[in-house]
Amino acid sequence: MNTNKRWLYLGTATLTLLFLGLIYAWSIFRTPLGEIFPDWSISQMSLTFTISMIFFCLGGFAGGLMSKKFSVRVRFLISAVMLFVGFFAVSTINTANPGGSLTMLYIFYGVFGGGGVGVAYNTVIGTLNKWFPDKVGLASGIMLMGFGLGGLVLGSVVNSMIGSMGILPVFKILGIVIAVICVVAAFIIKAPSAEDSAELAQLAAASVKTDSTDAKPAAAKEYTAGEMLKTARFWFFTVWAILLNSAGLLVINSAANISVAFGGTAVLGMIVSLFNGAGRIVAGNNFDKFGRKMATIVNNAFMLAAGIFLTLGGMSSKYIFILIGLIFVGLAYGGCPTITSAYINKAFGPANFPTNFSIANFSLIPAATIGPMISSALLEAAGGSYNTNFYAIIGFSVAALVMWVLLNMSSKEEA
Repeated sequence: MNTNKRWLYLGTATLTLLFLGLIYAWSIFRTPLGEIFPDWSISQMSLTFTISMIFFCLGGFAGGLMSKKFSVRVRFLISAVMLFVGFFAVSTINTANPGGSLTMLYIFYGVFGGGGVGVAYNTVIGTLNKWFPDKVGLASGIMLMGFGLGGLVLGSVVNSMIGSMGILPVFKILGIVIAVICVVAAFIIKAPSAEDSAELAQLAAASVKTDSTDAKPAAAKEYTAGEMLKTARFWFFTVWAILLNSAGLLVINSAANISVAFGGTAVLGMIVSLFNGAGRIVAGNNFDKFGRKMATIVNNAFMLAAGIFLTLGGMSSKYIFILIGLIFVGLAYGGCPTITSAYINKAFGPANFPTNFSIANFSLIPAATIGPMISSALLEAAGGSYNTNFYAIIGFSVAALVMWVLLNMSSKEEA
């Protein structure tokens, strides 16, 4: 096997996810759309992002089911069509019909855009993890770094384009570009052949590390989705991920505002995005070197440290504590998707990984609801003070630590 090709696939996958990550950059599009449609309320526009996240999860699940019937190329092409239709159709909305245009936005950006990204995301992660059974954490971390940094890296380019030509033509261009990226990926990235799989299995065997909380090597049993859902460890892990993701979302959407509130700049608030990307690599490396138990406790510790430093910053009004806290939030929040990808692959086997991983990703929906909802309620009750949000991060982190202990116990029992 020429191992160089798997690195080519990884590079292509990361570039693809970089563009797909623009779906997270809804804030880039929201303001200029609000200028064109002043009748749209903030809550109406925010619903667009919620819909896109729901259909991102549903698209991932559909992608997992399709993996049993369709090739990698076909799934990429399906996502290319969905994304082209989604973004291109948004560019055609009628500015003279706000009500109908809002519905079109929900359907094309939310359903087609979110669903298309979900199908492509599942295809990328599911295929590439098969090429890196010996470095599943590292591969997941690199790819998800690209996905997490999509909005940050490409955001300035998109903003510049919006300023020069307007928001609607930009959607047309993005529809074409993202579709082309998916088509290119369809013709480059391939699933391992039988011969490749045999050699990759040897690489995996040579680098096997048994998780200290498990009594057997990872992936000794291939779990179907139904079997996975019957295990206590899946649910303890899922609740752990929901708690940490919710904790991160208490401040991530307001990072720039928090930075300004404590004497920093909005730009420094973007440090969360930078360390979000770094956290994915750190978590992947920890998972490969030390196993699930260490990777998850380190990630948990990062979020707890974030809450402590932010609380110190809130109490003392010293920006250095706020800055350090935001860095730890980024590291912890970024680490969660990488650990999820690596853990589901190792604990429940690669055979049904696309479907199992898509099910695990549904944890994003409660997290995306709980975090912002609690953040808004606490902020309003505290008269605009972020301190109670900082306290809540500590609370979520401690609760996640309890889930970590239960996960360790259940892993021993079920192994």
